[in-house]
Order: sequence, then structure tokens, then C-alpha cells
Amino acid sequence: MSSTRADSPAKAGTRKPYIGGQAVLEGVMMRAPGGLSVAVRRPDGTIAVREGPHAGMAGRMPLFRLVGFRGVASLVESLKLGFGALKFSADQQMTEEERAQDAGTGAGSMWLSTLFALALFIALPQGLAGGLGKLFGTHWELTDPRFHLVIGGFKLLIFMGYLLAIRRVPEIRRVFQYHGAEHKTIHAYEAELPLTVENVRIQSTLHPRCGTTFLVMVVVVSILVGAIAAPLLLPNAEGLTGHLSILALRIALLPLIAAISFELQRLSARFFTRGPLRIFLWPGFLFQKITTAEPDAAQMEIAIAALKAAEWREEQATGVPSDDDALIFPSFDGFVDALPQLRGAVPEAS
Repeated sequence: MSSTRADSPAKAGTRKPYIGGQAVLEGVMMRAPGGLSVAVRRPDGTIAVREGPHAGMAGRMPLFRLVGFRGVASLVESLKLGFGALKFSADQQMTEEERAQDAGTGAGSMWLSTLFALALFIALPQGLAGGLGKLFGTHWELTDPRFHLVIGGFKLLIFMGYLLAIRRVPEIRRVFQYHGAEHKTIHAYEAELPLTVENVRIQSTLHPRCGTTFLVMVVVVSILVGAIAAPLLLPNAEGLTGHLSILALRIALLPLIAAISFELQRLSARFFTRGPLRIFLWPGFLFQKITTAEPDAAQMEIAIAALKAAEWREEQATGVPSDDDALIFPSFDGFVDALPQLRGAVPEAS
């Protein structure tokens, strides 16, 4: 489950690097401007950590630091890194034989997931909106803003229903607990508290920079952009061809929608966290109440380990070599003891 991103201020006036993250299977990914880490609890109770330097698209190409481009770059990068972290976490739950059988399925799974998301959250809401009009004998022009408002309403309903449904799956419920642990750990980090289970436990599971909030923002922005763009670009859209044209337009507008949503979330996370303006964060928080759950101590340890590893790499910059081997620690205490010389840990035997 995508969560807080590493591109917004952690705390006004602080020089600490911005760190964001994502929950994965039995673990957490954390990303700092110059470092990336994934910490996972393996079935035998040991902790696997993969970390290394990370130069984002904005760091490599100045174009992606500009307004309008940085949102698209952040979305693409988050999807790519998130999928890689998920695969790593899944590998840590498998035996060597299972990993060998699973090899080579990554790219196909990513494309299948993308097509499923487009069908569920873009095509289906539009189809339901058109069907609703026919059911009640209401004829909406495809360029009518009310039609796009209904599409947005169905998007939110489908999104909520999907989250409530998968939350009932025990494995996904645990991912949501790790999502809560990730938020709590970042809150403690941003408050400049020592990263202990006790300090993390008292923090909130809700965070204004969460990926869930970003998706809610995307739905709201898509309503406005669709209502404006459709009559301008497809003024004569009607019938089946019109529906297909509107669908293609909505998909084509995704980069623009992502860019606008990204900037709005940056502003809300910076200015709406206190006072009466906080009310604008609550739609996202309501969805976060579905995608986060209270973690146990062992899950908080994993989130702390991931953040500490990312922070360690950020401090070391590129002065310490890294590789793709998982570093294996017998326990959380073992990880903490090894942290000052993280690359002195024992890599997993191949």
C-alpha cells in the first residue's frame, strides 16, 4: 500500500531529510532523497533488509523538478519502486524453490495489475454512470459536467468498496497494519523523537502525505479536469464511439491529473495540517482509516528498521558500496547493533 512520499517537508525549519514510505508484504519500504530501503520480517522471524543509494528522476534530470513534471515523475517512480519492493518482500516469504518458479513473472504481473486498475477505476465508473442515466431515463450528454460528477462518485464508491473488500483478506489486513506502522514511524521521525517502539506506538496512523489521500485527490481532480476537457476536446462525442473517445481521453489525461493532484497534496500537507483548514484533509483521512490498522510491536520494529536503514544510507551518501543481496539480521536488536556499520552485516547466502 502506497503511503507517505519523500518530497514534502517533514517539519518546518528542520534540515532532516524528507522520508516517505510504503507498506509491503510483511514489511515496509522507506525512501529518502538519497537512499532507499526495504525491511521485511521473514517466516523464521529474522529480518531481511535491502538498502542502497537512490537517485530519483528529479535528481538525474532537472526537468522533473519543475511544477507539472515532478508530479508525473513522482508517480512513475513510486509505481516502479513500489513494485520492486513488493517483489522483494514476496521473495522473502518463499523458499529457494518457490523463488525459482516465480522468476520471470514480474513484468507480466505489473502490466496485468495496470490493466486491472484501468478497467476497475476508469472504465467501470464511466460504464456505470452511463447505465445509471438509462436506468432512470435521464439523458446526459457525454460532455455534461453532471455526467463526469457521477463518474467521480462511482469512482469513490468502487475505490471504497474495493478497499473494504480486500481489508477482509488476512494477508492484506497485515499489509494495512504495516501501513499504520509506517505512518506512525514517520510521525515519530518528523517529531524528532528517538525511534523506539514506545515513541512510535503513540503516534497517529493517519498522515497527510499518504498515497491513499493522493488517490482520493486524483478522483476529485479527474472530475474537474474531465468536465472541462471533454466539451473542449470532444464537443460532439455521443454514442458508443463517444464513450470510447471519452474513455481514451480520461486515460490520456492521467499525467495531467497526477501532476495537479501532486501539487495540491503538497500544498495541503504543508498548510492544511493545523487549524480550520485541516477539514480538507478529512476525506483522505477517512479512506486512510480503511487502509491503515494498528500495528503490533513486531511490525513497528520493521518500520523503524526500514527508516533507520534509509536514514543511514542518506547520511553515508554514495560513499558505501551496496548490492542487491538481502542483509539478514537475527532480530531487531541485532539490526540496531549492526546499524553503525550496516554493510558489515552478513548477506544472505546464495
